[in-house]
Amino acid sequence: MPGRKYFASLMVCLSLFMVSCQGDDKPPLPRYISTYQNSSDSPAIASRRPERRYFIEFRSRYALTYGHSYVIFGQLGANGQAITREVAGLAPATNDPLPYVLGHFIPVPAETGESDGDLEEEYRSASWRVVLTRAEYEKVVAHIRMLKAKSKVWLASVSNCNAFVADIARSMGYKAPSIYLRPQQFITKLRELNGG
Repeated sequence: MPGRKYFASLMVCLSLFMVSCQGDDKPPLPRYISTYQNSSDSPAIASRRPERRYFIEFRSRYALTYGHSYVIFGQLGANGQAITREVAGLAPATNDPLPYVLGHFIPVPAETGESDGDLEEEYRSASWRVVLTRAEYEKVVAHIRMLKAKSKVWLASVSNCNAFVADIARSMGYKAPSIYLRPQQFITKLRELNGG
C-alpha cells in the first residue's frame, strides 16, 4: 500500500532528523571574519578597502528549540561596522507553536525575512562574516532574492533553516555541512569547512 510506505519513510526521516538535533549548544562562540574566496588580504585590511565595503554574515542564534540559522548582509562603514543590513532565513510563517510542530511532519507556510531574536546580540550563538566587493555582494544578493522568492514552505527534515543557508553558501562556491546539525554546529562547521 503506497500510503503506508510513504508514512513509514516519513517517520524514518523524522526520526533521523530529531536524533541529529539532540545535544546541547555551547556558550556563544567568537565572531569570525574572512574575505571571500580566501583573498590574500587580512580581514582587517580588506574591510577598510573601498572595494570591500560589503558583507554577508552566516549566523545562528539560540531559541526555545534547537536554534535557528540565517544570514545578515549589507554595507560596511569605514570602521567595519554594518551601516545597512538585511536578514534572510527560512522559518515557519508564524510565532504559533502548532505550525512549527506540524512542520516536522508536513510542509507548513514559511517566511524568509527577519524573525524574532535575529538581531539581538544576546541570542547569537555563532557567526562567520565574509567581507565582499560590490560585485561579489550583488551576485550573492541576487541569489538570496531568488531563493526567498521560491521558498514558500518549511519542512524540518528537508527544507529547514540550515538548508536555506547552505544554498546561499554553495552559491558562493563554499562547501556546506549536513543540514541536520544544530544551527550553532552548522555555522561553525560551515566556517571550518571553508577555511574561515
